[in-house]
Amino acid sequence: MVQLQIEFSGGLELLFGGEKKHSVDVTVAGEDDQLSMAPLLVWMRDNMLKERPEMFLKGDTVRPGVLVLINDTDWELTGNLESTVEDGDRVTFISTLHGG
Repeated sequence: MVQLQIEFSGGLELLFGGEKKHSVDVTVAGEDDQLSMAPLLVWMRDNMLKERPEMFLKGDTVRPGVLVLINDTDWELTGNLESTVEDGDRVTFISTLHGG
């Protein structure tokens, strides 16, 4: 099991019950207590997302315009969907798309 801090901003929190910060325990298939982002996104869709999944996910990844940070580092620098998260990590999702 991996314990993570998951945070949302830029309006994404509205899709997750209106809460910006979540402390979650995610069951890991394997022995090394590492979890890649691909199965984490599936877990979030199935266990956390309250409404409008199309506003958060597109296919098997986040929608364009959603910035993903793992411990304050852009996931594009760490492998996107293959990026791993470990016990105690913080994953932040920030929507850069706003109406106007």
